Amino acid sequence: MARGADISPLSLLLGRVDAVADGAFPADTVPSGFPSLDKLLGGGLRRGDLIVLGGDVGSGKSAFSLAAALRVSQEGHETVFYSGEMLPERVLERALAIEGRTRVDDLRRGTLDEITRVGVGGAAVRLRDDLPIVERAPSGGVAAIAEEVSTLRGTKLVVVDGLHALLPGARETEEEAASAVRALKQLAMDAKVAVLVTAPLPGLVERDDRRPVLDDFGARGAVKERADVVLALFREEMYDSGRGIEGATELLVRKNRNGGTGYVDLYFYAQWMRFEDMLDPDR
Repeated sequence: MARGADISPLSLLLGRVDAVADGAFPADTVPSGFPSLDKLLGGGLRRGDLIVLGGDVGSGKSAFSLAAALRVSQEGHETVFYSGEMLPERVLERALAIEGRTRVDDLRRGTLDEITRVGVGGAAVRLRDDLPIVERAPSGGVAAIAEEVSTLRGTKLVVVDGLHALLPGARETEEEAASAVRALKQLAMDAKVAVLVTAPLPGLVERDDRRPVLDDFGARGAVKERADVVLALFREEMYDSGRGIEGATELLVRKNRNGGTGYVDLYFYAQWMRFEDMLDPDR
């Protein structure tokens, strides 16, 4: 191949590195809205990456993935949220509860005091123009999602809550899960979007240290092999509620293909289904 005057891929990459060093934001990175996580991941969620978020049943996977989708959208990045467990109206109800710092039950019953009503009204105004696209997970699985995403120009983040909704059989198998994980990674690369998918890890109650590890994600090792980032939620109060640790949450980075691992401290307001970064609690 002739070496002409065209800018080489390496020159383009070096230009992006210099731009970031001068304060610009990485063009291929989408901030999750949780600063401690973004710092650990080198700026946030990278387009082309598959991010898998796991945790025990009831640990807050849906709440965290929805919070990330909301925060990414509020920063002006096109986001699509696919729910495998709730109708879109229920997802939006949760979104309003998260942002308005109120209980979903109080929203449904209309039992809001005046101060909370003002807060919810303000949240509705903020969300009105910056909501993610919210859809039910399609019955066609990853292929159907890929087809929909291909028609949405400018999408930066695709959230799938949860992995089981993409499996075709009534009896979910490890091979089906592995196939879905591989397809999601391919979607991330082909569409140049960050893909965040949640996965339940119900077997954690059977051991002493219930912090999830990579092998807990199963799917015949596909998550361990194919995911670029693997995150796990751990809330000790779920297993030992008498120690005054209500709300304390560890978000464990169990795999990070392009950087280090570790954990960040979050706080979970269960009544609002809201996670906050302990280093930036008012975000």
